[in-house]
Amino acid sequence: MGFFSMIFGFVGFGVGISTGIVIGYFLFIHSVPSDVKDPEIRPLAEQDDETLQRMFPEIPPWVKNPDHERIDWLNKFIEYMWPYLDKAICKTVQEIAKPIIAEQIPKYKIDSVEFETLTLGSLPPTFQGMKVYVTDEKELIMEPCIKWAGNPNVLVAVKAFGLKATAQVLDLQVFASPRITLKPLVPSFPCFANIYVSLMEKPHVDFGLKLVGADLMSIPGVYRLVQEIIKDQVANMYLWPKTLGIQVLDANRALKRPVGILTVKVLRAMRLKKKDLLGASDPYVKLKLSEDKVPSKKTTVRHKNLNPEWNEEFSMTVRDPETQALELHVYDWEQVGKHDKMGMNLVPLKDIPPEETKVMTLDLLKTMDLNDPQNEKSRGQIVVELTYKPFKEEEMPSTFEEMQTVEKPPEGTPAGGGLLVVIVHEAQDVEGKHHTNPCVRITFKGEEKRTKPIKKCRDPRWEEEFQFMLEEPPTNEKLHVEVTSSSKRMGMLHPKVYIHRFVVKECLGYTVINLADVVHNKRINEKYHLIDSKNGKLQLELQWRAAAQ
Repeated sequence: MGFFSMIFGFVGFGVGISTGIVIGYFLFIHSVPSDVKDPEIRPLAEQDDETLQRMFPEIPPWVKNPDHERIDWLNKFIEYMWPYLDKAICKTVQEIAKPIIAEQIPKYKIDSVEFETLTLGSLPPTFQGMKVYVTDEKELIMEPCIKWAGNPNVLVAVKAFGLKATAQVLDLQVFASPRITLKPLVPSFPCFANIYVSLMEKPHVDFGLKLVGADLMSIPGVYRLVQEIIKDQVANMYLWPKTLGIQVLDANRALKRPVGILTVKVLRAMRLKKKDLLGASDPYVKLKLSEDKVPSKKTTVRHKNLNPEWNEEFSMTVRDPETQALELHVYDWEQVGKHDKMGMNLVPLKDIPPEETKVMTLDLLKTMDLNDPQNEKSRGQIVVELTYKPFKEEEMPSTFEEMQTVEKPPEGTPAGGGLLVVIVHEAQDVEGKHHTNPCVRITFKGEEKRTKPIKKCRDPRWEEEFQFMLEEPPTNEKLHVEVTSSSKRMGMLHPKVYIHRFVVKECLGYTVINLADVVHNKRINEKYHLIDSKNGKLQLELQWRAAAQ
């Protein structure tokens, strides 16, 4: 009986399998129509409300928001570079993680923590769009929309007490909208000193996690719990207005902020060589710091004297003592014509000990080229007294926000008064009828200062600073700022005979600024619409540095 039961069992199993295959073929293959229709593709404008609502999260921001830009070129660049970026990023992560792990594992009695596998996968992140903000400050603000549905594989092995445990992260998905701020913008590569990152909304994070080979995310309730914990922790740390700051350059050095004061006392000159055919020379000294846009300082003229004494003192702001040098030029004053050069020399600031007074006797040279044979000729000497006083660390700004605060006025500022600082940044859409060589003229209480002219430019940038020393706050005063253009032309007596050159000036626009707001707010950085100009604007930064009472 048992034998026949076994035979019938095999026969029944064979008949059942055969029957199932035949029925499955007719149900799932033979009965399916061969003429499958292509999916219907319609423009978004023709979709119904329900379909649009379902598709809305997948629509890129540059489609939904006109202020977001499409950046397919960046996605294409990342796609081509991703195999190399993957290796470079993973190598950097390992180099950063190794010392941190080595410092932490002794606290928890762990033998080792190692990356057995670390790769970001073959799928790069994509930028769905980017919004860029333009401000009047020295900063660049970007808000990209990033989506990354990648296939990374991160396998970490932990060894402790003779046992080994592994944790593996797979199939990572990240959707985020960060705000990236580059500030301050500086004239040194990579042209920004700090990177500030903050999230504008909670990110979406999804990933697979295996612990000792077991998929933890498949446990009911764990998946949602882990997602919410990660979202909350990331939001608590980086959700705007909280930021993650990354320093790229030393902002003080990159912006060449003042780091000290150099006091120069021009004592005397000796055995100068006369430049005039009749009589002695009339020497004076011009001095300035290299790489400084501030105009040179001058001593008084000592008439008919080849061994003049001045004993005049000057203070200069030092921005980089490692590269700057004090330049000294001796000239012979002429009532008519160009002043003759009598000699020059320079003193590197790194050769001056801080907080010490140093008297130096310098030979006057023709040029600073040591191989120039003309320097062998004696031109006399100049004696100067130098004192360099660096600022204390507590007086130096440590953050960008502190750097934005108004500096203290220099020594010698009248009590109760202060220093009015005018920084001319740039102009936009300035245009003259006959020529456009813009120059800014600043007039305040009868004193006039000018920027350098920029030829043939409708959007000039100057970045020049001017200072006015005042005995009292200019609460009731006004500052007159005018953009002018000048051009030299030839006058003609005959169509082919030029007789002289004359300067043609033209006003491109002006503005009048009430300084009461500057005194109260200490600092204003605005773009002013120019009067008598069609669309012209001028960006000025005004600071009031009040003296200590």
